[in-house]
Amino acid sequence: MKIIDLSTTISPSPEIEITYRDQTQGAKDIETIFQVPPGLLRDGEGWAYEEFTRFPTHSCTHVDAPWHYNSTIQGRRALTIDELPLEWFFNDGVVMDMRHKEDGDPITSKNIQDELNRIQYHLKPLDIVLMHTGRDAFYGQPDYIFRGCGVTAEATHWLFDHGIRLMGIDAWGWDVPLNLQAEKALESRATGVFWAAHQANLPYSQIERLVNLASLPPFGFKVACFPLKIKGASGAPARVVAIA
Repeated sequence: MKIIDLSTTISPSPEIEITYRDQTQGAKDIETIFQVPPGLLRDGEGWAYEEFTRFPTHSCTHVDAPWHYNSTIQGRRALTIDELPLEWFFNDGVVMDMRHKEDGDPITSKNIQDELNRIQYHLKPLDIVLMHTGRDAFYGQPDYIFRGCGVTAEATHWLFDHGIRLMGIDAWGWDVPLNLQAEKALESRATGVFWAAHQANLPYSQIERLVNLASLPPFGFKVACFPLKIKGASGAPARVVAIA
């Protein structure tokens, strides 16, 4: 069995703030709280620990819940991350190679069907479909948010209609980059242009900011991607791994 990490490392960034407290500080805390001096601790050290002082739920490899997209979906209150079925988050994985797609040239259902024909795979309900765009190469760079082909709402509906409830991508977001969406939305002055795939009125989830999809075969592996169980949240960080 081989386990392949598909998750980014959570580290301090403009979005994430982490306070690190070392063993020396831990010894001081123990003396303050329990009156046990450092001399009674191994090597004079106490516990090390960390504290998130700023950690948005969508700022690393994460899973989106339907509540992230809209408050109601298909006439019902959208589910939050803690309400989603665990069965969605451990299933057979399928990688769609979309590295040929340019930034802003979204993945269509025809692209997906062509790729399925190429790899000779038939989707099953609850397969976890991962879009390999290669944009993880830009993770951590200032223009990462602007990199990506994205996926159309039409393709998202096609996947949902084929029983897919969890989809993922190795880019900042599932849709076309936000700046390109904004340009088209302002030009058309129409709804359904900005954030079209997110707001496709579907009770599905997506994984964003994946990495290392190049390490995977097209299929023949499992994906485990259980999100943190945050009450009422629109999404949550997840340690996403492939098990081959």
